[in-house]
Amino acid sequence: MLKVAVVTDGSYGDRTYDTIKEDFDVEFIEIEPPASAFIDEIEVPEEVIEKIQGIDILITYTLHPDLTLDLVEILHDKVGWVIVAAWRGEGFKNQLESLGNVTCPENMCDLRENGNPVFDEFVAKFGMPIVKINCQGDKIVDIKVLRSSPCGATLFVAEEMIGQEIDDLPVKAGLRIQHYPCRAAKMRLFTDDECKKEMAANFHKEAFEKALKRAALGQKNLRFRLH
Repeated sequence: MLKVAVVTDGSYGDRTYDTIKEDFDVEFIEIEPPASAFIDEIEVPEEVIEKIQGIDILITYTLHPDLTLDLVEILHDKVGWVIVAAWRGEGFKNQLESLGNVTCPENMCDLRENGNPVFDEFVAKFGMPIVKINCQGDKIVDIKVLRSSPCGATLFVAEEMIGQEIDDLPVKAGLRIQHYPCRAAKMRLFTDDECKKEMAANFHKEAFEKALKRAALGQKNLRFRLH
């Protein structure tokens, strides 16, 4: 079982912890945000480093960029892979990802396989949403979440869509993300909030579109075999 550490300064990360702990061995670590704006006075506690080193996946939800940078620089070569959930600026992203085993996704529901076995084992369960739909006539009777967004939004939407008519189902699924509500935009500073929310909505809309197509193809093949 993968060992995962979710590190937060108190604002975000709780949903991810609650969602992924069902599948992985997860440590939830809260650290105090820096009281000072000066880089020289930012220090990652030694006990935090000891808890994290050796784990497979580190996910950071720290909002202070210097704290995030220190965490990643100190720990990236002591863990399998690092996912930076909260970051700002393309330059900062490039600096972090240049370390090699670091990913800074636009949204956490945009995580996809990259060929690294440890990262891909995590992303097989959490990342870009994938669902399987079971229909009876024009009604949804069951939805299986094959891959959920780490925050659990996919699980929420899937439950809400059971019993719905298939007409406009993908659009309904995308809109329902807003009722979770999606926090994606709030973790990114100086970005277009609506753009990030729309991105998350579109990922789920596309997931349900693909699931409906697979369900329709499956029913067509079944009818072909029966005849």
